[in-house]
Amino acid sequence: MGTGVTCAAKRTPKLTFPQPPARPDESPDFADIDIGIPGAIGVPPLDIEAKDSREYANGLIRVLDDTGRAVGPWTELITDQDAGALRQGLRDMLKMRAIDKRMLNAQRQGKTSFYLQCTGEEAIGCAFQRQLSQGDMNFPTYRQPTLLIGADYPLEAFLGQLYSNSHDPTQGKQLPTFHSSREHGFFSISGNLGTQFIQAVGWSMANALTGDGKIAAGWIGDGATASNDFHSALLCASVYQPPVVLNIVNNQWAISTYTGVASGKSRTYAARARGYGIPALRVDGNDYLAVAAVSRWAIQRAREGYGPVAIEWFTYRAAPHSTSDDPSAYRPKDEADAWPLGDPVDRLKVHLITLGEWSEERHTQAEAEILAEIKSVQKTVEAAGTFVIPQPMSPSLIFDGVYADMPEHLRRQRQEMGV
Repeated sequence: MGTGVTCAAKRTPKLTFPQPPARPDESPDFADIDIGIPGAIGVPPLDIEAKDSREYANGLIRVLDDTGRAVGPWTELITDQDAGALRQGLRDMLKMRAIDKRMLNAQRQGKTSFYLQCTGEEAIGCAFQRQLSQGDMNFPTYRQPTLLIGADYPLEAFLGQLYSNSHDPTQGKQLPTFHSSREHGFFSISGNLGTQFIQAVGWSMANALTGDGKIAAGWIGDGATASNDFHSALLCASVYQPPVVLNIVNNQWAISTYTGVASGKSRTYAARARGYGIPALRVDGNDYLAVAAVSRWAIQRAREGYGPVAIEWFTYRAAPHSTSDDPSAYRPKDEADAWPLGDPVDRLKVHLITLGEWSEERHTQAEAEILAEIKSVQKTVEAAGTFVIPQPMSPSLIFDGVYADMPEHLRRQRQEMGV
């Protein structure tokens, strides 16, 4: 008796090992990436449901075209982003890039122990933060210091934390680059990848109960989407519908691991959110105007009670994962130059020049002014101590800012230390 199954050539089970576009000894190749057409994807209604967001989750929302012009319907959301606001955005990105270069050099000189750059990803945090309101809270990874720059965080505190000296607001209790500032909407960074995603959902649930109108923004990298917390966050957000924007920064690389290891056969990371019943969008993360427009839309959606939304920011990590990483061991040295969506700083600069609101001369002057400011603050901060010339702080700081009411056993330890 037949089985009802059509016979075919016998197949043997096998494993698949995701491969990056190119290895170190090969030429960069992004031919398989469909970057779409600027302005081709429209603006969805605020109350869009997951089932209707397929186009937005699988496509790529872009605003700036190859000539630097802003095109398409998303421009209507940022009509109030005048030349002054865009110039501020450009200066924000230039400041972050200058800090990255200065602090990378400081780490190489042994002045601090560790540093992570966000080169090539500056537009995402800088533009997103400028759309938030006072009291909203980001739950970031270590690669979103741009959120602090966009929030006008004091540069002295920013650099002080990297040196863990007396200018450090966390008093040396965190690893360098693990900033924390409630006043600037920047929740304390956790070294455990993915934890902040579910924390953002929980915080937004609590604020929905209080009715204070504030929203949360969770941040996660493409590699950490393989963690349990990513899926727990999506499930809880789907069930309880809190006011949260769930940001997935797909920069193509975890530490030495190509993004395909985390994505599997999923077409996009945004599409995963749809599977949990959460509407999702996929955006050109190197397009400052696209980031600003979609951020504004998503924040408004969350604040007006339409529930969570997920955004995949499609970008490229141009720098090493950290100062402990050598990307030349796993990708071509010139791969960043071949990235088809370009450099976010250059693209916004060209847009402003196209508008007649910027020039190469003004750009050079702005770079010099920003660098001079950073050098001045860095000199002041380094005078308070570096790894090369340390300035010890009081041991009593170990006990400060940890408990609202210090437990008795710690009180005794402090007394025994005489501090």
